[in-house]
Amino acid sequence: MADATNDQVQVVPGPLQIVMPMLFTACFGWAMWRMPAFLMVFSEPGATVDALARRYGTAGPLDWAALIGVLIFAVLGVMTVRRAPMEWEDWGIFDRISVFVGRVTMLLIAALVCVMVYEVILRYVFEKPTLWANEMSLWMAGFIFILSGLYAMQQRSHIRIFLLYDMFPKTMQRLCDIISTALIVAFAFFLFWGGYGEAKAKFLRWETFGTAFDPPIPATLKPMVLIIVILVAVQAIANLVKDWNKEPVVHSAADDIDPDEIERLRKQVAGD
Repeated sequence: MADATNDQVQVVPGPLQIVMPMLFTACFGWAMWRMPAFLMVFSEPGATVDALARRYGTAGPLDWAALIGVLIFAVLGVMTVRRAPMEWEDWGIFDRISVFVGRVTMLLIAALVCVMVYEVILRYVFEKPTLWANEMSLWMAGFIFILSGLYAMQQRSHIRIFLLYDMFPKTMQRLCDIISTALIVAFAFFLFWGGYGEAKAKFLRWETFGTAFDPPIPATLKPMVLIIVILVAVQAIANLVKDWNKEPVVHSAADDIDPDEIERLRKQVAGD
């Protein structure tokens, strides 16, 4: 196995790149679904706790095992994640976290497709639609939308306008980078400041969607937005530090050309 450092993570394909995100996702999904059982342990007795107890019961050994598994597989996943050939090369600890989150997001996309295909088959082939597939799709799509932003920030693949940026000298480019990072941090701070109270309230009372399946979409997505926006701000700072001494990159229309696609077309034309 190739040695990996903080500055350069080598491409090391292997089953861990799939197994660790799968185990983390499985444990996280179970722990998230059974979260009210944990909330009852740490919350004061009252009407809300009594209502949760009647619906979800108390936390059992499997629930606690899943919660512990979330922590274990998160650490192992971050430690074992490796860069794919097309991904950003310069890595640090925050990059590892972001890329592992990206791997989990990729698995959620595959799971979302499976849920949608399952619902389509049951609905239009067997005429027996489910009560849960639509809400589950919304729930998973919400997580995908939120988590993918962190991966996009780490890969520098978010939308950027280079028309003026490429015309500036390196000093001005650094100033632009500082300003953009400061704006991201300020946005994250004020979003967290303004949304913390509502997110905490929805989480503690485990607010659900109000449908037949009744998933806890508000209770889970509201806090997740705040967590991810803080991680995005941290990743933006890490990007600024990592890219500080890099040579200026001049962008052109050629950046939108995929070399692999061009090569494939050349082979196709040659074959014809």
